[in-house]
Formats: sequence, structure tokens, C-alpha cells
Amino acid sequence: MSMKKLTMLVCFILVAATVGAFGLIVNAASWSSSDKWATYSNGGYIVRNDVWGSGAGTQTIWANSYKNWGVKANHPNTGGVKSYPHVAKSVNKKISALSSCKSTFNVTAPSSGSYSSTYDIWCDNSRYEIMLWMNKNGAVSPIASSWDSKGNPVASASKVSIGGHTWNVYKGSNGSNAVFSFVRTSNTSSGTVDVKAILNWIKNKGWFGDVTVGEAQFGFEITSSNGLNFTCNNYSLDSK
Repeated sequence: MSMKKLTMLVCFILVAATVGAFGLIVNAASWSSSDKWATYSNGGYIVRNDVWGSGAGTQTIWANSYKNWGVKANHPNTGGVKSYPHVAKSVNKKISALSSCKSTFNVTAPSSGSYSSTYDIWCDNSRYEIMLWMNKNGAVSPIASSWDSKGNPVASASKVSIGGHTWNVYKGSNGSNAVFSFVRTSNTSSGTVDVKAILNWIKNKGWFGDVTVGEAQFGFEITSSNGLNFTCNNYSLDSK
């Protein structure tokens, strides 16, 4: 090989290596952690790993921003929620003081495992918990006040169209607080939710009064996942 060709080959290898390294940097997340209580603050939001359930496995969270984050979760195929990686933002207003409260989301969730992509909205210092199930997979079910002969939760209201979606609504308690679960009648990986409309619906049912909306969270409630990836592609919560 001539010296000229050798020089050109070396230059090509160096350029390729540089481009490859740059690609790795671009694709790498701004932040990541395997600590079960890891948190990342950005733009007035907090992203949390939140691995808290009994018998949980390992989970690594990453984030580029509050809009774009995800986890790789490796939890055993046993019952009970293991984690709820999520993005959170404080609202801290009574329902009557909210002129609007809307959220937009877009996620990529696996086709296997047991989980739900869920909003978790806390009111009156965690006295009330409102869960909005946007999609679900596997052996998961909402908290309810009763169950049928097959062990399925019984809805307190069926096919309710509110907040831009149609839900089956379940009313129950986890032993510490009241839980109102709105389970979408069909799965979706993206959309906009009118949270204020849902809060007003609950209030008009007499299930609570003019409560103070505390922290609004959105993420993945994971029961089992064998090294699966969960990604939030885009997210926002706008309250006024």
C-alpha cells in the first residue's frame, strides 16, 4: 500500500471514530441513575425513579428533560406494584381556583410485562388519589370497592366520557386514602387530558369537595417486567 493510500485510510478511520463517538454522546441521556429513589429536576418538574414495592428488582432511569425520560426495569413476575417511575409537578390550588388544568403525553411502552401508563393526582395532602389509566398490559387492575365472582373489579360508573376520553371509573381505598381510578376503555399511547374536567366530575358526584390539588404525576406503574424499556417521549402539564 502506498504512503498516500495509507494516510487516507488512517484519516478515514479517525473520522469514523470521531463520528461514532459523537453519535454515542448525542444518544446518551443527560442524566441516569440506578438508585431506587433517584430524582432529576428540570423546568419546574421532578422526574423520580420511585422503586418502592415489595420484591422489586433493578431499575435504571434516564432523562434528557422532564419531557423525555424513561426506565429499563427488571422486576420479577410476581404480584404487587414494584415501582412508579414518573414526572411530577406541583399545582397547589383548589379546584375552584383552577381556570384550567390540562396535560399532554406520548409514551412508548412494551407489549409484554404487567404495567399501566398512569396519571397519579394527589389532593388535600394525599387524602385523595385520582388515577388516570391511559394504557395497561398484563395482570394489573384498579382498586375498587367490590369484585365480581371471577375476581374482577366492579366499576362504580361505566363508559363515562369526560376530559377527552372514555373511562370505566372505580372507587375504593388502599387503606391509607381514597382512590378514584379512571381506566380508559381502550389503550392509547398519546393524547391530551382535561384534568380539571375530571376533578369537577368527581366533585359533582359528591365524592369530595373543593379539594386542593397538590402534585400531579405521570409515569409507569410497573408490576413485572423482564428487562423492559419504558419511554416518555413527550409530556407537559399546564395549569392556570
